Amino acid sequence: MVKILDAHALLTFFEKEAGYEKVQAAFISGLETNSNLLMTAVNYGEVYYIVLREYGQQKAQEIEMIIRTLPLEVVYADIAMAKEAARFKAKYKISYADCFAAALAKLRHGEIITGNREFKAIEPEIKINWLQ
Repeated sequence: MVKILDAHALLTFFEKEAGYEKVQAAFISGLETNSNLLMTAVNYGEVYYIVLREYGQQKAQEIEMIIRTLPLEVVYADIAMAKEAARFKAKYKISYADCFAAALAKLRHGEIITGNREFKAIEPEIKINWLQ
């Protein structure tokens, strides 16, 4: 099954917060099986702005360099993804950025790795692999 990261999961990994081991194991599995995890460009931007805001430009660039070494493919939003994200946003109380992760999971028949409880609302439609 395709594994999709949201911003929460990637930040958990970098900050070594509770549940980071699950993200680390997914990256190791991706390396061993030569299969990338996926993240939308919207969620990537969310990680970037949070690091930039909290730690500054140099740290944001360091994180960007590290991300390039991970088995992680950034998927750009197209019309189909934008429409699916809009459908989730109209139906559930969830951030618009998180709707893109949900849309990618729906379109690619994948599961989202996250600890963000906002995803609880869409669990009937999307498989969630909870960090904790």
